[in-house]
Amino acid sequence: MTEQDNLQSLQNGSGSGNQFVTIRLGGQLIGLPIDKVHDVFYPDNFTSVPLAMTQIAGVLNLRGRIVTIIDLSVIMGMEAVNRTISERPAVGIEYANESYGLLTDTLGEVVTLQNDLFEPNPINLDPGWAELSLGTFRLENELLVVLDIDALIDGLLKQNAA
Repeated sequence: MTEQDNLQSLQNGSGSGNQFVTIRLGGQLIGLPIDKVHDVFYPDNFTSVPLAMTQIAGVLNLRGRIVTIIDLSVIMGMEAVNRTISERPAVGIEYANESYGLLTDTLGEVVTLQNDLFEPNPINLDPGWAELSLGTFRLENELLVVLDIDALIDGLLKQNAA
């Protein structure tokens, strides 16, 4: 799916709105489209990968599948919470038939947000964040940034290939 397809899906949504798994990264609320999320887990018994990019925390075997653990705090330029990797939750996703775990600071709830609350990225959003965001939802007390998972993984793969 292209970024335009992802954006179109968000804007059209269903009549009841769009559902997101919420996470926090450096205090910022982030929404992951629920249709992209496979599971949630804590990455214990992971193995570090020598000479891997700093964004790659390691790999692990999760129910017979090799999962690459990606540290979102490194990608997003945030300081990670002061905990070991195995104490931080990860959100499991699949991209191009490969399994990934997005390492977060904390997990939130599943929320349903109405399409009319969706807004494009604000002009003052950090350019690095804007590249990886489909847009935002303005909530009562904060902004929820919708992460473009396809752009995140695709960018990481391109960076690794370079």
